[in-house]
Amino acid sequence: MRKILLFGNSGSGKSTLASRLASATMAHLDLDSLAWLPSQPPQRMPLTDSKVLIDEFTMGNESWVIEGCYTDLLEILAKRATEVVFLNLPVEQCVQNAKARPWEPHKYASKAAQDENLEMLLGWITQYGHRDDVFSLAAHTSFYESFSGTKTCILTNEQSFI
Repeated sequence: MRKILLFGNSGSGKSTLASRLASATMAHLDLDSLAWLPSQPPQRMPLTDSKVLIDEFTMGNESWVIEGCYTDLLEILAKRATEVVFLNLPVEQCVQNAKARPWEPHKYASKAAQDENLEMLLGWITQYGHRDDVFSLAAHTSFYESFSGTKTCILTNEQSFI
């Protein structure tokens, strides 16, 4: 019964790895789906509301892979997880991955709509090591170091985890 948390910078490959790990016996949750309110401009959902949705997901699934960049949400899940995977790729690789990203229909109405957001995303990715928020390299590193279970740090696209 595996319970895996995947985290890292945008473009690090979290969704790709989570999709490969997920199967008929392992449920997959993208934290983007419960971190934001359906509003313009985007606003974070209150943590208490996100926690309710996280609880529903984890109680409804014996085995799961959950991916995202939200350290505040990962901390809610830390005691339930059996392992964590930190996708700590170089920023340049995350930028390349983001540029090659296939359409994510669960996030965008079309590939064109997704591509309209690309410039903002690339700026976000390049600030990863400079921010001090829950999405930052510093927050992810601290979370990884404090996790007491099985942990893996992936440093390149070529490094295998499965």
